[in-house]
Parts: sequence; structure tokens; C-alpha cells
Amino acid sequence: MGESQLREAICRAGASLFARGYVHATAGNISVRLDDGYLITPTDACLGTLDPARLARVDAQGTQTGGDRASKTLALHRRIYDAARRFDPGTACVIHTHSTHCVALTLNHGDGTELLPPITPYFVMKVGHVPCIPYHRPGAPEAAEAVAQAITRHGERGAPIRAVMLSRLGPNVWHETPEQAMAVLEELEETARLHLLAGRATASLPEPAIDELRRAFGARW
Repeated sequence: MGESQLREAICRAGASLFARGYVHATAGNISVRLDDGYLITPTDACLGTLDPARLARVDAQGTQTGGDRASKTLALHRRIYDAARRFDPGTACVIHTHSTHCVALTLNHGDGTELLPPITPYFVMKVGHVPCIPYHRPGAPEAAEAVAQAITRHGERGAPIRAVMLSRLGPNVWHETPEQAMAVLEELEETARLHLLAGRATASLPEPAIDELRRAFGARW
């Protein structure tokens, strides 16, 4: 997919997420990895009204070379790409939102634990483990380092992750394309909603069922 197509894909994903309430106001950001750098949504941009021509373009060293001013989460996105590509070399899109049900789960949630138990087969298959990252201010370098460490920790134990949850802020998800990353986000937010509707008393899938998902579908759990 060429750069022009990637710009359009970012804008389509942003408009879709905004229209369905996964992001609001100017919350959230999307980036894609290029051969020689990155495209990322501008700071304080509304994902529902993105202009392909105004997306920030950044070189491989993180220096902006075009478009409106890059989102302050650029450093976090770059750390995710660096860490995740060790285990998933095709990783080329990162999406961050402030999805309501995911954030709600962190308001009374212990830091350093999993956001959700394995309560549905599609959560196990399509999302996998989602470690919670302790609260840091938006854009804090400490958050980027904590996310990279979580990616490395899970990958080295044989269960690479595609999502982390920033406490009180929102999820970051990643995959090979904006469409695939958006699908991870949608499954994550829907599972969080189900967990809250069940009063957080949801029973996890039994281990034999999870093992079957590993064998049948390569689930990373």
C-alpha cells in the first residue's frame, strides 16, 4: 500500500471510530509505519474529520518533515513499533483511543495487572493479554518505556501482545494495517463492555477451552 493509500486508510479508520463512539472530541491518535518514517494524526485533531494532506509525516529519527504538528504520543508509537516488530515484524499501525468501557475498568483497577480475564473466545483469539500500565501523564516518556517493557516481557514468554491499557487514559493497539488494528480495538472495547455489564463477576473460559483455541486458531494466551 502506497503512502497516499495509507493516508486515506488512516482517515477512514478515524472517521469510523469517531462515528461509532470509540473516540470523542480530539481524543485518540493513529499512526502507520513507512519505509522511511511514519505518518501520524496531528495533535488535537478530531479523528472524525481528518484531512489526508494534513497528517504529520515524520522521518525515521522522529523529526517532522511535513503536515500539521504531530501528536504528542509519537514517542510512544515509535517505542511500540520498535518493541512489537521483534515479535511481529509486520506491525505497521498503532491506534490509541479513550474508549469508554476500557477506561472505566481502570478507575478501580490495580496497576500492573491484566485489564480483562479471558471471558470470550474471540477476545482470546483476536486480542489476547492486555496488561495495564500504571498512570502517567499523557505523552510521558515513562509510559512509553513501560509499554515497551510489557511488550518485551509477554513476547519473550511466548505470548506476544497486540494491546496495552494506559490506566485512566485508554488502550493502544497495533497490527499490520489500520483495518486490522481497528478490529483488535473493537473486540477489546466490546469485551470490556460485556465485563462491566456482567458486574465484573464474569467467569473465565476454562483452561481446556483456551488450550483448544491455541491449537485450533493459534491464540496467544
